[in-house]
This record gives sequence, structure tokens and C-alpha cells, in this order.
Amino acid sequence: MDPRQEYVQAITRRHFFGRAGLGLGAAAIASLLPPDVARAGDAPATTGGLRGLPHFAGKAKRAIYLFMAGGPSQMDMLDYKPQMDELFDKDLPDSIRQGQRLTTMTSGQSRFPIAPSKYKFQQYGKNGTWVSELLPHTAKMVDDIAIVKTVHTEAINHDPAITYICTGHQLPGRASLGSWLSYGLGTLNQNLPAFVVITATWTGRKEAQALYNRLWGSGFLPSKHQGVALRSQGDPVLFLSNPPGMAESTRRRMLDSLGRLNQQTFETLGDPETQARIAQYEMAFRMQTSVPELANIADEPQHVLDMYGPDVTKPGTFAASCLLARRMAERDVRFVQIFHRGWDQHANIAGDLPNQCRDVDQPCWALVQDLKQRGLLDDTLVVWGGEFGRTIYCQGNLTRENYGRDHHPRCFPVWMAGGGIKPGIVYGETDDFSYNITENPVHIHDMNATILHCLGIDHRRLSVKFQGLDVRLTGVEDHHPVKEILA
Repeated sequence: MDPRQEYVQAITRRHFFGRAGLGLGAAAIASLLPPDVARAGDAPATTGGLRGLPHFAGKAKRAIYLFMAGGPSQMDMLDYKPQMDELFDKDLPDSIRQGQRLTTMTSGQSRFPIAPSKYKFQQYGKNGTWVSELLPHTAKMVDDIAIVKTVHTEAINHDPAITYICTGHQLPGRASLGSWLSYGLGTLNQNLPAFVVITATWTGRKEAQALYNRLWGSGFLPSKHQGVALRSQGDPVLFLSNPPGMAESTRRRMLDSLGRLNQQTFETLGDPETQARIAQYEMAFRMQTSVPELANIADEPQHVLDMYGPDVTKPGTFAASCLLARRMAERDVRFVQIFHRGWDQHANIAGDLPNQCRDVDQPCWALVQDLKQRGLLDDTLVVWGGEFGRTIYCQGNLTRENYGRDHHPRCFPVWMAGGGIKPGIVYGETDDFSYNITENPVHIHDMNATILHCLGIDHRRLSVKFQGLDVRLTGVEDHHPVKEILA
């Protein structure tokens, strides 16, 4: 047999069985149909997605994830430890560390001196939640959010830790949270992607960890489910504008011809990725109108701009990104993820941490209040957090006024607000050193299971066969949504 023909037949057989088992081709085709056709019969009300999802009526339709990349210092922000003041420069007791592994940045230190937070804390809200002076706006909304103080992870370095919480696995190659939501639930709109990513500027430590597009990649899912990155300079999305000399009508004819060729390829090979390619071309065409309209904030009232702070009109800032996130929520983008880098403060916390907090504090508050005022918070989930926390012991030089902290995966805070979340509570407790969890541990898989639950997904029932495994975002271990914070 001609080896080329044998290859084509092998691909056809492989994808025939894959399509029969997973229904990816049908889901991709459904995303191209008009909404009234896609909703015919017992199909879901959204476009695309899997039949049978959501598994139950979720409180949230969409989610916004505010990711603080680098590891925010919990004991300087949300985990108040006044007992540490009396232990300044004392060695961390072995009974607290318990032989737990350290990073290479501090494993060679001769001692691990305790560095109390230099920042003042006060109690706010109905439950007297302790919040640092670094977060005055967050302090004003403690009755709107649930703070989970006891999130933990096994990863101790940035890249595997961020990959782990974003994709459920420390090694690259898995589908990200936003891709799972796009794949399982489909899209709520026709003119914008289901999953959008923004990487904001920052004013803290200039040397920041790199962020790779695998953090919003689709992994083993069709590529149409990967996150679409918005840019602050040039076209909001790469190659959004037509090349010079190409009219819109010309591009339309080209896409129609290309669609027919791709359809022939699909009929020959049966590869669902071909349908994903068609869908991406069509979405890109519609985005030429929808994305510029989204990014144009000229219609925003001045009082709304004032809520987000002075940086809101500077493209690429965290404030501008939060305003765009609210505008995307209005337009029913399923999942928005904003990455804010620069939280990796191994030294100079006194200089860098206030800047980082100033970047995000007011915009986070404004986003929650803006959604709340517009009636969107009831069905929009907002999540704030990083990939791990930081150590109570100092890295580098220690003084009362300045210090550094190393990575700490054993406890760190995440706050959540909006659809499906019980507001005004603090869940979990850590020891006096903010080193170990003493009450109600929450693994990052539990956190992701909680996010999925708020959107109507049973994390145990959303899986894809890949490399012989039924792969889930939350792994194979026994993890659960955090019921105590669910509304």
C-alpha cells in the first residue's frame, strides 16, 4: 500500500474512534451554528460545550481570576501574626519547620531569623477581619469576600507552582482552568473568545518570573479553547487588523474559500482540530469589530473611572485590566484571567510590596463594587491569589524596617467573591508563625474544585481521555469543593 494512503487511513480510524468517544467534533461544529440552531432540541443554551453540562445549576455563569504571580507575602497582608513581634531575629524553631524542604535561595543560610511584619493591621467588617494597612480598599470590602487563609501546594518554585494551580499539574502539557471551562460549558457570546488573558504591568520588583502561554493553553483539548491574550500596545490581539490593501470584503471571501478547503480536510481525515481551526478563523473575523469596541473605554462615566484609580486610563496597568474585565463580564466572556507579576520579594519588602499592593488594591475593590452595582456580581465569580506564600523567616539582611522572604507553599491566602460564595467570612487558620496550617487545610485542587462547583461543574465528572488516563483538572486524588464558603 502507498504509505501516504496508509497514513491517511490510520489518522481517519484514530479520529473516528476519538470523536465517537468524546464528541469533540460535534462540539466544534456546534460552535459554528447560529445560536437558535445550536439551542435546538435538548442542546445547552450556550454555544458549544458538552452535552449534560453544567451538571447542576451553578450560581456563577462566568469567572474573573486575579492572579498575583510571584507569591504575595501573607503575613504582611492578610494573615496577622502579632506574636512574631516579640520573636524578632530569633531562630525559627525546628518544631515549626519539622524538616520541611527549603528552596536553594535559603537552604544554605546558617540560620532562619524571624522577620515580623512591619505593617500595621486593623479589624474590619462585621466579623472583625484583620487586614494590613497595605490594603485599605480591600479592607473596605471584607464583608463582600470570603478569605481562605489555608490554601497549600506541593510546588516550591514559581514555574511548576503556577503551572500546577493553572493546569492541575506541575509539568507542562495539561489544559488550563479557562480552557476546561470553555470546553465544558461553551461560550456565552458570539463575538469574543470564551477565555481571555491579560498580563498587566507592575511597579514592584522589576525582575519578575516569566509567564509562558502554556498557563492559558488548551493542552490536549482542541486549540480553540486556549486563552486569547489581549495586548496593551498595537493591536489588542496580534494580527487583528487586516494587512494594508486588504478590504474587509476581500478577507471575507478568503475566509469562505479557506473554510471550504478546511471542511474538505475534515471530511477526509475526521480530525476535530480542523473544525477548531475553522472556528478560530471565524472568531478572529468577528473580533475585528468586537475587540476594538471592548477596548475603547471612552463611554465609561468619570465616576466609574475614578473608582478604579488614576492608572485606569493607562493601557496595560492592573487598573485598566480590571476595567476591561468588567466590560468583558458585561459581554459574557466566560473566563478572564489577569496576571500581575512582581510579587517575588526575596528582599526589599519595604520598597517593593507597597508598590505591588498599590497596583492592585483599589482596582480589585473597584471591580467587585462595579460588578455589584451592575447586578453582575451575583453570577460572576471573582478569585484573587498567587501560586504560594512566603516564609516568616528572613532571606538576606534583616532589620526592623526591611527584610526579604523566601517561597512558602504550606499556607497562603486566596479570596473569592460573587456567584456561589458566602461573603464576609474567613476560613482556616495557621500557626503563630504563618508556617503550618492548624485548621481547615485547602489544597489547590480543592480550590479549583470550588471554582468549578460555582459554575455548576462536578470536578469529578469533567475529564478527557489522554495518554490512557481519564485526566481531570483536579487530579485523581480525593478532593472536594470547600463547602463552608459556598453560598
